[in-house]
Amino acid sequence: MRLHDFLPPDTAAARGAHELVMRFQSPALVNHVLRSWLWAEAFAVVEGRRGIDHELLYTGAVLHDIGLAPAYDNHVLGYEEAGGFVGEALAAGAGWSAGRQRRVNEIIVRHNWPSVDPDEDLEGYLLETSTGLDISGRRDEEIPLDFRREVLAVYPRLGLAEEFGDRVQQQSARKPHSHARRLVDGGLLGKLADNPLERI
Repeated sequence: MRLHDFLPPDTAAARGAHELVMRFQSPALVNHVLRSWLWAEAFAVVEGRRGIDHELLYTGAVLHDIGLAPAYDNHVLGYEEAGGFVGEALAAGAGWSAGRQRRVNEIIVRHNWPSVDPDEDLEGYLLETSTGLDISGRRDEEIPLDFRREVLAVYPRLGLAEEFGDRVQQQSARKPHSHARRLVDGGLLGKLADNPLERI
């Protein structure tokens, strides 16, 4: 498994998602969402998953934290819900069907669920699993060490632990009903600090 095995889809939606995060997110969060996409694709290979909509997975992965960007921070909705609507709007502009527009919203929202059933939502499962790895280090040893090192060399973590923790804490304080509050109450800051990816 090598980095060059995984190429972003060459589509309007994928390019648009990448342009948005490059414009509105910090380098640490850009690297986080791109690593999350790569971990998702890697888990799919390791688990032998088939039938993946790679364009949908990439678009959702790249946009999954866009709701943390000040320009897209909704004053009521959790950041994953706000991001889901950004994804849906971008997909509509790219000409996706209404059903597929809803799908990108769903997988962005579900990345913050405690778990996602792969039989019900394969792309949502892969994104929830991959973000679990990138944020808390969950299941890190299932991804080959050489691949983890290669990904981290190209997309380093920079100040992700501090920046992501701070942004989610702010969301938790302003939106106590949201998944951000559940993450903070569940020990997010400690998980970020203890993530084994920080030591590779």
